This record gives sequence, C-alpha cells and structure tokens, in this order.
Amino acid sequence: MRLQKIAGKFVNLPVAALASLVWVTLAQAAECPRKGTLGTSRILRVDTARFPRIGLKNYPQTLPLKDHEVVLTFDDGPWPPTTPKVLATLAAQCVRATFFLIGKPTLEHPELARRIAAEGHTIGHHTWTHFSLMRMPPADAVEQIDHGISGVEMALHGVATTAPSTPFFRFPGFETTQATLDLLQSRGIVVFGTDLWAGDWNKMTPKQELRLLIDRLRVARKGIILLHDPKAQTAAMLPGFLRYLRDNGYHVVHVVPDTPGVDFDGAP
Repeated sequence: MRLQKIAGKFVNLPVAALASLVWVTLAQAAECPRKGTLGTSRILRVDTARFPRIGLKNYPQTLPLKDHEVVLTFDDGPWPPTTPKVLATLAAQCVRATFFLIGKPTLEHPELARRIAAEGHTIGHHTWTHFSLMRMPPADAVEQIDHGISGVEMALHGVATTAPSTPFFRFPGFETTQATLDLLQSRGIVVFGTDLWAGDWNKMTPKQELRLLIDRLRVARKGIILLHDPKAQTAAMLPGFLRYLRDNGYHVVHVVPDTPGVDFDGAP
C-alpha cells in the first residue's frame, strides 16, 4: 500500500492491485477471431527508465519499432460523439491503441473511459483541461498534470491518485518546460511525443487527411502516429487508414508499461 495526498487528505493506494486490474484486460484476446483483419501484431513493453521521452518530432529517441510497424495514439478524448466511432473501427480490425485522455471530460464521461480500457486499449494522460503548460505559472502546470491524472484514475478505478496506473503522458501541443519534463521523469512517467501526424487539428476532409497521413507514412515507414478521436474527420478517415495499413504490409504494435511481475499476451 502507498499513501497519496489527495485534496489535502491521505488515502491508501494499492498500486500493484490497480496495475494488475488494468493489464488483465490488456492481456486478453491477443489474436483476432476474424480473418482478413489488420490485427495487433505484438505488445511492446516500454521501460520508463530507458525511454523517459519518445517521439522523433520532439525528442532524440523513439520506440524500437521495426520497418512497417506503427503505434496508434489518440489525444483529447473522451468525446461521446466521435470516440465510440473510433473504438468501433479499431474493434472491427482487432487493433489496440493508446488514448491520452483529458481529465475533465474523462470525469464527465467515465463510462466511455472505462469502455476504452475494457476494450483493451492503453490509457495515458493529457492534463486536466488541455491548457499549454509552458504558458502558466509552474505551480499551475503541476496542478494541471496532477489533477488530470487523478481525474482519469478516479474515472477508471474510483481512486483519485496522482500516481498513474499507466505512467504515460503527452503534453498539450507538445509545449513543455524543463521543470515539467524533469518532474515527470522523476516520477517514472514516460513523455510521449510522436513520429508523425495527420495534422487533424486543421480543417480538412477525411479524404484529404487520409492522403496526407499515407504520404507521411510512406516517407517515415514506421513510427508513433498522432491522431485525435474527438475530430469527426479522423473518425471518418480511420477505416480507410486501417485498410491501407492492412493492405500494405504494416503491423500495429500496442504499447504498455514495463510493469514488473505483470505478463502480457503477445509480448516479444
């Protein structure tokens, strides 16, 4: 048991129990029962000490992916009008992804956050309200991080702790400070950048987004891909992109923390 101070009070946090609860779900259904689907090729354990910051758009190193291997990540959810559509598309192709959730909407829609976890996806953290952490006082930036983590943990596990059961974090807009980077590294939390994106924060049609993403992937050939599940154009584009991956020999890798004592089906 670990004591955590939440809202001025100390509570007992069974960290190992929470981690086990999350990863029992992730270990299920390693093989897709439907033929002809893209599927999830393998699970990659991420060592937080070895990979404190990843994504070549932002940092010097990225995940050790092979040629034609991709990691799918989605930011800014959950969002009821579009996140279920993204989940349905991923389920249809037996693909598992990572969702970086914002704390406030997660507490507003806890059932949707729990659905994401129940369907085997990894859940990371994306602050409380998605404000830029480099444009606010340092104490407020820490509060954004902690409040966001505790909100997601409360929605998923009923415990408002600042110790994440999944130590993955992505900065809004990739806007960091050295102090916030050092803070997360000291807590053993991996900071995710990305290797490529579709730029879906810009207005475009699903067809335009698909073409842009394919063109960038043809150059990169592998990597962490950033998308946004609240974007309607991305939800509409995703089935075509997964078909492209399947038809062109790409393999989806599912990332999870390298949690001691916890096993994952399909891990290398």
